Amino acid sequence: MAAPDSTPTQVTTDIDFSRSGIQTGSLQVPYSHDRDAYGFLPVPLMVAQNGEGPTVLLTGANHGDEYEGSVAIMHLMRELKLDQLRGRLILIPALNFPAYLNGTRTSPLDKGNLNRLFPGDANGTPTQMIAHYIQTELMPLADYIVDFHAGGTTMDYLPMLFVNRPLDSEAVVKTEQLIEAFGAPRLMYLDNLESDLMIGSAARKNGTFFATGEFGGKGAVGLEGLAIVERGIKGLLHALGVVPAFEPKDRPAPTRRYSFRKEHYIFSPVPGIFEPAFKLGDQIKTGDLAGLIHDPYRPWNEPEHVYFRGSGLAVMLRTLARVEAGTCLGHLAEEEQPPV
Repeated sequence: MAAPDSTPTQVTTDIDFSRSGIQTGSLQVPYSHDRDAYGFLPVPLMVAQNGEGPTVLLTGANHGDEYEGSVAIMHLMRELKLDQLRGRLILIPALNFPAYLNGTRTSPLDKGNLNRLFPGDANGTPTQMIAHYIQTELMPLADYIVDFHAGGTTMDYLPMLFVNRPLDSEAVVKTEQLIEAFGAPRLMYLDNLESDLMIGSAARKNGTFFATGEFGGKGAVGLEGLAIVERGIKGLLHALGVVPAFEPKDRPAPTRRYSFRKEHYIFSPVPGIFEPAFKLGDQIKTGDLAGLIHDPYRPWNEPEHVYFRGSGLAVMLRTLARVEAGTCLGHLAEEEQPPV
């Protein structure tokens, strides 16, 4: 794979990122195929700039079947008032646009999982080219990045913000300011989730402050998650001085913090039909029954019992009943106390 900092991108755009005002257009990802030799894939975006201030990059649909973030960003695009803006906003509702149109986690063009393809490849598949452009062209422009996720079609999450655990006093202050401003009901530390192939790792290597989150799932627009994202965006942009103050109608109680370990995940040991024995928000103890896996070919046999290996809050549950051996059925999170 070509080094992303030395190979020029093939993605072009009709946006001038240095210009003041509001611009709408697209990233244009080259795509030569049987029905079009010289065409491109559009990835719609808006850039708004006015006066001095930080640059904030807000993105959704890194996976194409995750909708709360993309809808919240579209709302912001329509509501934005340039004369109240101080700084620059780069708004991309659907990073993996082909997957978004297809309603799938990965791109129908190359099966690319965008959030497992960083740093990308300037000369690679369409999804690799998008990853490369994000890391080499967009991230150097941004002071803050929030990439909104959800459980997609196969999972459902309790809405929660995700951040990297801060490693020094300056990062603690900055992280705590973001957490307070966003006002999510729950926070998860990314200790055991992020890999070098994810967008968060790319942002960290670029020195850009990064947050993400899971705000629903089921391949639907969850109203609770959408409200949390919209409130969180406004709170964050106000705290950064990008937009004026606002009075949230539904500010939650102080954010509760969580982390998770390998034993908090549960997986199916066999293929079959998953009957869960828990629901989101349940408090689970080690040894509790997680669910039953029924054998559709031998329905008279006793089902396989799956038990939890850890304790904590049930924050994710699989939405599809059909499973294979190794399918993730859900996971827990363990509550932590906020830093003193």
